[in-house]
Amino acid sequence: MLRQALRRCAGLPSAAARSAVVRSWTALPIAQARVASLARTPTTFKSIGYASRLYSSEAAVVEAQPTEETAPGEIVNFADLSQVGVHRNLLDAITKDMRYESMTPVQSKTINPALKGTDIVAQAKTGTGKTLAFLLPLLQRMIEEDPTLATRSASRSARSDDIRGIILSPTRELAEQIATEARRLTKYTGLVVQSAVGGTHKATMLRQTQRQGCHLLVATPGRLNDLLQDPRSGIEAPNLAALVLDEADRMLDVGFEQELADITRCLPSQSEKTRQTMLVSATIPDDVIRLARTMVRPDDFEFVQTISENESLTHDRVPQHMVPLHSWNNVFPSLFELIDRESAKAAEDRSLPMFKAIVYFNTTALVEMAAELGYQRRRNGLMKIPTFSIQSQLSQNQRTKAADLFRNTRTGVLFSSDVTARGMDFPNVTHVIQVDSPRDRESYIHRLGRTARQNKGGEGWLLLPPTSVGSARKLLRGLPLQPNKSLESSDFDNEEGADKVSKYHQEVKDLAQSVPGKMLGSAYTSIFGNATSQREELVTDLNVWATAGLGLSEPPPVSYSWARNQGLLHCGLNVQDQAARQDDRVDREDRFRHNDRREPRRRDQHRSSDPFAEMGRRVRRDGPGSGRANRDNRDRGSRGSRGSREFRDSSF
Repeated sequence: MLRQALRRCAGLPSAAARSAVVRSWTALPIAQARVASLARTPTTFKSIGYASRLYSSEAAVVEAQPTEETAPGEIVNFADLSQVGVHRNLLDAITKDMRYESMTPVQSKTINPALKGTDIVAQAKTGTGKTLAFLLPLLQRMIEEDPTLATRSASRSARSDDIRGIILSPTRELAEQIATEARRLTKYTGLVVQSAVGGTHKATMLRQTQRQGCHLLVATPGRLNDLLQDPRSGIEAPNLAALVLDEADRMLDVGFEQELADITRCLPSQSEKTRQTMLVSATIPDDVIRLARTMVRPDDFEFVQTISENESLTHDRVPQHMVPLHSWNNVFPSLFELIDRESAKAAEDRSLPMFKAIVYFNTTALVEMAAELGYQRRRNGLMKIPTFSIQSQLSQNQRTKAADLFRNTRTGVLFSSDVTARGMDFPNVTHVIQVDSPRDRESYIHRLGRTARQNKGGEGWLLLPPTSVGSARKLLRGLPLQPNKSLESSDFDNEEGADKVSKYHQEVKDLAQSVPGKMLGSAYTSIFGNATSQREELVTDLNVWATAGLGLSEPPPVSYSWARNQGLLHCGLNVQDQAARQDDRVDREDRFRHNDRREPRRRDQHRSSDPFAEMGRRVRRDGPGSGRANRDNRDRGSRGSRGSREFRDSSF
C-alpha cells in the first residue's frame, strides 16, 4: 500500500505536494499500522522455535481465555482489501461468487502481512480458512508482477515453461481441493490453474498443460520433482513469483524432505529471481524450522501465529468419547451399533443435522474390510445410508470420485485411512470415529479436525481394543476424552461357546462369510504393524476375533518369515509353512545345545526386527523426559487442565 501511494505521489507536480499527500495518507490509522509493521525488526528463526514451543498444536487443552482476534489496523472485510491494491477481479470472485464478507481470524492475520510481499511462516490449523489465506496473496503477487494476468486474454498466451506460482501439498486429495478453490478465485482473470499429482497419468497431464499453458501449478512434491527433473516435460518456472508449502509438517512426516530439496534446486535462486515463499504448518517442530531456513528469506519474513496461547487445536466444543472395548471382536459390532444409533437419532429429530461420519482406521487393509462389510450391510438392507471408502491403494480417479460423492452427500459414512486426515474439506461432517489408538498424537487431532468446521458442531469417538488402551493413554494425555460405555456391543463377551450372541456380533459374523478370505487375512496381519506392546496378548485377542467373531475355522495363516520378522514365532499364530516349522525345531534344538553363545544374539535379532518396538523400548529405557515428544507430553500433563485431570482420573 505504501509503495502504491508513493507511486501515485510520483505523478504530482511538486515535491511539496507529494510530501503533503504522503503526510495525509500516513495520518490514517490503517496506514500508521502499515508503516509501523514495515519498520518492524525481522523475526528470527529462533523466535519461531520459542513460539512453537509455547503455542504448538501439541499444547495442553486448557480453558480458553479471551484474546484479541485482530491487531489494530488489520483489514477484516474482503471488500476493504481494494484499499491496499488487491485486484478487483479477485475480490469479485470472493465477495460475489463465494459470498464471503468477513475474514476468519486466520485469514486476517495471514493475508494482511502476506500482501506486503514478505515471506511468511504461518502456524494455522485446518478448518479455519487457511487455503484462501495463502491463495489470495499468492495470486495478487502474480498479478502485481504481471498486470496482464488479470485480464481474460492472458489465458491465450499461457505457457507451461513460464509458471508464475507453485503450491505444494502432501496429498493428492488436498492438492486437487486447493486447485479447485484456486479456479474459483481466478474466475474473472486470465490465470490458468493446473494440478500435477501422483496416481494420475503423467503424459495426459503434460499434454493438457502444454496445450492450455499454466500460470499456477498445484502439485504434490513427488510429481513436481519428477516433472522438473524431466527435460522433456516443458515444465519450468523462470519467473516464479510465489511458492507455497501447505501442511509442511505433514510433508516432512511422509518423507518428502529430499524431494523438496531437489525442487528448490530446480527453481531460480533468490539472487536470480526474488520470490515470495509462504510456509504453512499446523505445528512447528524442529524439522519444519530446518526447512524454513532453506526456503525462507531470513531478513524478510514474518512468523504468523494464528493459534493463540490458550487455544487448543482440538475444538473445545467437540465432545470426545472414548469407548473401551472388551476385544477386537467388539470393534465392528460397536462401530455399526454407533452408526445405526446416531443416524436414527438424526432421522428422528429434524432439529439435528443429518448424520455424516468419517471412520478412520490405521491400515489400508482394515479400510478395505470395513468398506466391504459396509457394502454388504447396505446390500442386505441392514443400513440405508450410503458408504464410501478412500485409501492409498485406490487409483487417483477412484479416490477423487469417492471424495466428491461423500462431499456432496447429505448423509453417509466414509471409511478412510489417513489420506483424508489433513486439510480435506468435507462439509457438514457430524462424527469422526477413530478405530484403535492412532500412530501419533497429531493424527488424532487432525482426524478430529474433519468435524466442527466453519463453526458447526460435531463429535469425536475413539474405539479402543484392550491392548491399545495403554498406548492411547500416554499418547493422548491432556485431551478431554471421556469414557463412554453406552454401546451394548462394546463390552459383550462373544467368544466361542457363549450362551447367546448379540445382534451386532451375529450380524458381523454373517456378513464376514461374504468377505474374501484374503481380505480378512490382510486385515488381521495389518493390525500388528501398529502394535508395539502386549503383542502376545494381541495374538490371542485377534485369534478369538477371527474364529468367534468372523466365523473362520482357524486364524488366518501367516508365513514363517513374517512371524519370525514380527518376533511372534511361538505366540499362537497359525504358521503354515511346515518345512519352516521343522527348520525352526532343529534350530531350537541347536540353540539349546549352544544357548550360552547363540541365545542372546537371536534375542537381539528379534528385537531389531520391529523398529517400532525398539523405539518403545528406548523411550521406556530413557525415561519420560528423553525425547521431544515425551517432553511435550510431560508439559501437557503438568499444566493441570480440567481435560487432562478427567483423562487421568477416569477408569480409562
